[in-house]
Amino acid sequence: MLDRAVLDSDVLVAAVRSDRGASRVILIAALEARYPVLASVPLMLQCESVLTRPEHLEAAGISAADVAVLLDAIAVVVEPIRISYLWRPTLPDPGDDLVLETAVNGGADILVTFNRHDFEPAAERFGIEIVTPAHAVRRLETPS
Repeated sequence: MLDRAVLDSDVLVAAVRSDRGASRVILIAALEARYPVLASVPLMLQCESVLTRPEHLEAAGISAADVAVLLDAIAVVVEPIRISYLWRPTLPDPGDDLVLETAVNGGADILVTFNRHDFEPAAERFGIEIVTPAHAVRRLETPS
């Protein structure tokens, strides 16, 4: 069983660009509500902005309308997190701050990202474990 998780936009990008790999497994498991996923409005807007970049749309062979459908599906299964306290700026990338803020405000156990290096010092301060998609899949597949 996977703990309460926040997915970084890089995981969603990898999931739509390739139908193989841990990111796709994590996304499908989230859509099937196999573990609790947390998201905030600012994080969802950032994911939309990143996923609709022309290079990602082209590589994935999808349209902005397809991204909207995916994000609508994700919005149905996530636990909505209200940002009641801002933690900006904490990280070098303002986009990463949105991910961390969602995790902190939502009491996430883990943050799933490929960008461990930039998140770890700050996330550890809040007791949030940073895991790669591959590590998250192993945890998801491990019986409780």
